[in-house]
Amino acid sequence: MARGDDRIDHSRSTPKTRLRTAPAQPGSTRKRAFPRLLTSIGTTRTQSTLKLLPFVVMAVVAAIDFGTGPTSGLLPLLALGPAFASVACDLTRTTVVGVVALVLCFALGLYNDILSSRINITLIAILGVTVAGVLASAGRLRHERQLADVRSVAEAAQRVLLRPVPRRAGPGIGVAVSYTSATAEARIGGDLYEVVTTPHGVRIIVGDVQGKGLEAVETAAVALGAFREAAHDERTLQGVVGRLENALTRELSGEQFVTAVLAEISGDSTITVINCGHPAPLVLDADGGIWFADPPDEALPLGMSALKAVEPRPHHIPFEPGDQVLFYTDGVIEARDDAGEFYPLLERAHLLEGDDPQGSLDALRADLLGHVGRPLSDDAAMLLLRQRAARQNSTAA
Repeated sequence: MARGDDRIDHSRSTPKTRLRTAPAQPGSTRKRAFPRLLTSIGTTRTQSTLKLLPFVVMAVVAAIDFGTGPTSGLLPLLALGPAFASVACDLTRTTVVGVVALVLCFALGLYNDILSSRINITLIAILGVTVAGVLASAGRLRHERQLADVRSVAEAAQRVLLRPVPRRAGPGIGVAVSYTSATAEARIGGDLYEVVTTPHGVRIIVGDVQGKGLEAVETAAVALGAFREAAHDERTLQGVVGRLENALTRELSGEQFVTAVLAEISGDSTITVINCGHPAPLVLDADGGIWFADPPDEALPLGMSALKAVEPRPHHIPFEPGDQVLFYTDGVIEARDDAGEFYPLLERAHLLEGDDPQGSLDALRADLLGHVGRPLSDDAAMLLLRQRAARQNSTAA
């Protein structure tokens, strides 16, 4: 089938949007400076500064009190030492800071000859702040251990659920993947992707589970497990969709569903696609055209077979040397900046023109995060397929 015929045949439902993009205009950096500053708080240098801060504060208070005499009334400020220590120090250091504060208070009171009930109240206040700081430090350390456990579990789940995809999927086809979870404590969520090489061709799925949290992760695990098995067993892509539908129907309840786009590359310069209620893939052809591969017929998401709707039908998009196809989830196109503007994926597609597919996709992800300027509100997964150009193929040969 000719390339031009393909474009006309698959544009009956929705016209394809073509655009030759110009370089993106740099956004305002001032609005994003403060969020970036906040994210640097957890660095090693900042932690070291926070650990030294209690001693610096107590030294300054002692120096001023020593120089001005008993009239300054700064001794109660020594309680700032154990208070600050509880923010970043462990139990031992927090206790040491409290003891140092008590010793300094008593020594300065003795030096200023003001050992009276006033000093006793100050000493009791410092002791109380020290005890409270130790308890707060213990709670913080317990939370940090729990957070480390959550991260380790998330990393293990990621290795099982979202396995690394191959950098090559057949002769001359490069693959790149990017995943950004909206959950701050984990690295996985409800988005899913997989690339499987089978006797029937290279089969791909990119999907999005309705909802968030552990329930969405469990549903994504069911969908990926069913896909990995069906991709090898089923002769047609429709058969893979049917197996996914059966597996998710048993798993989901109520109005839950999974949007997904499934693709198959069998070596005939096209990609067979079945879209189940998912955002249309973005196609970048070798001639510079950029368009969304909208399906000719709307289809319901997976898990909604009870509605007895028409089964999704496959359609074909061209995939010739030099072409690229970007699969993504709605977390990409629905990401908003501070002004409420959606991420302009079509206008930023020029970022995918780099030599390395993974490097190009990483640049697009960085631009997405820069557009938002804060953690994403929804998971964002992207999978890029690139057909090596004919010149590159001949050079490699």
